[in-house]
Amino acid sequence: MKSRFLTFIFIFSLVSNAQSVRKYSNEFLNIGVNANALAMGKAVVANVNDVTAGYWNPAGLTQMEDSEISLMHAAYFANIAQYDYIGYAKPIDNNSTIGFSLLRFGVDDIMDTTELIDSEGNVDYNRIKLFSAADYAFLFSFAQKPLMKDFSWGISAKIVHRRIGKFANSLGFGFDAGLQYQNENWSYGIMIRDITTTYNSWTINEDEFKKIQNAIPYQNQELPETTEITIPKMQLGLGKKWEITRDIGLQSNLDLNVRFVETNDLLHTSFASVEPALGLEADYLQIVYVRAGLNNIQHTLELDNSKSLSFQPNIGVGFEYNGIHIDYALTNIASVGNALYSNIFSLKIDFESFR
Repeated sequence: MKSRFLTFIFIFSLVSNAQSVRKYSNEFLNIGVNANALAMGKAVVANVNDVTAGYWNPAGLTQMEDSEISLMHAAYFANIAQYDYIGYAKPIDNNSTIGFSLLRFGVDDIMDTTELIDSEGNVDYNRIKLFSAADYAFLFSFAQKPLMKDFSWGISAKIVHRRIGKFANSLGFGFDAGLQYQNENWSYGIMIRDITTTYNSWTINEDEFKKIQNAIPYQNQELPETTEITIPKMQLGLGKKWEITRDIGLQSNLDLNVRFVETNDLLHTSFASVEPALGLEADYLQIVYVRAGLNNIQHTLELDNSKSLSFQPNIGVGFEYNGIHIDYALTNIASVGNALYSNIFSLKIDFESFR
C-alpha cells in the first residue's frame, strides 16, 4: 500500500508539472486559522498541539489527549469578506489521531450587472442580481507517533472548491505533510504545503462569458485557462518554552516561510524567497494568555521607486477554563503595509475536561 501511494505521488507530480503553474494560487489557504496562532504571526509550526494542527502541521495532532472542536470567524477588508473555519479531531489509539477541517472565504451579495441593459438599450435596475464568490477547502488529516520518542508525522489530504456565482467554479485536490520533534523545552517542526502540488480545474459558463466578451474592446476576448497548479511551500519552525516564575510561562517561536519563487519577501533569490515570522505567548497559570507576533516582512516598492521594509504586527489575548478556550486577535495593527486590520475570534472545546 505504501509503495502504491508513493507511486501515485510521483506520477501526480509529473502530470502537474505539465499544467499551468501559478505564482499565487489558492491564496485563501495561506490566511491561517485560530485567533491564538494569528496573534502570534502564524509562527506555530513547531509547537501546535491541538485540533488546529490539521491546518498548521498535522504532526501536532498526536499531542492531543481527547477529542477537540474549534470554531473561528473573521472579517476582512472592512467587513466585505467573511472567513470561517471549523475543525474536529480525536485520537483513535495511543499513537494515532485523525482530524477534519472545513474553511470558507467568501464575498457575498456582489451585484451582477451583466444584464443591466435590456435588448432595447434601456437601463433596468430590476435586472441586477446578487451572487457570491467563495472559496472552500476540506482537509482530512492523519497523524502518528512512530517508534522514535518525541517524534511525530502527519499528512492532510485536501479538496478545494472555488465558485464565482454562476460564472465559474473549480475543483482541486492536493496534500500537505508535516513533522514535529519535541525535546524537553525545545520544539522543532517542518510543514510542506501542496507537497505534490495542488491541482485546480476550472469550469467556465461560456454562455455567461459571452455576455461580457465584447463589453470592452480588445478585452475578455478568449476564455481564460481552466487549469492551475499551486506549487509547494515550506515552513520551518523552532520554539522554546520558558518558565519565568512558578505561575508565569513564556512560549517563543520562530518560523521561516519558504516559497520556491522570487517574491518581495525579506530574503529572496530566483530559486526561493524566505519570510521570517516571530511569535510570543505569555500565560498566567495557563488560564490567561497574552500574545504578540510579527509576520509578512517584505520589501515594498514606493511611488518614487524607492524600497522600504513593511511588516505586519499582531496582538491577542486568550482565556481557558475547564477545557473551553476563547481567543481574540487583532491583526495588522495600524494598517502597517497599507492593509486593513482584522478582528478575529475563535473558540475551542477540549472534551477531556467533560469526561
